[in-house]
Amino acid sequence: MEVQGRIKMIGETQTFGSNGFRKREIVVTTEEQYPQHILVEFVQDKTDLLNNYEVGQNVKININLRGREWVNPQGETKYFNSIQGWRIESLQQASDNMPPVAPDEAFEPATNLNEEDHDDLPF
Repeated sequence: MEVQGRIKMIGETQTFGSNGFRKREIVVTTEEQYPQHILVEFVQDKTDLLNNYEVGQNVKININLRGREWVNPQGETKYFNSIQGWRIESLQQASDNMPPVAPDEAFEPATNLNEEDHDDLPF
């Protein structure tokens, strides 16, 4: 699965526990009719993947959905979901790769049209 959008926030790497578990979070805002702010976690060695990115960049993140079960001290079972990233890549703006388009004023309107000329277009 993947999520695409503009980076809204990149957190600092956090270290937990005696075994040195590392986690870093990023928030990506999707660009759709109703934009969503999606929190994605990168863990362990994947936290370094975020070093070359900054707020405002358009990215595509490959993700896995993770779920876990936890039983609290009162014996109630709770379920938690997380979105874990494992690859991130920058998305170039489409306009960056396209040659510039001349403005409409640069073209003269056609004046030698003949309505009786036959063309072979099907519509």
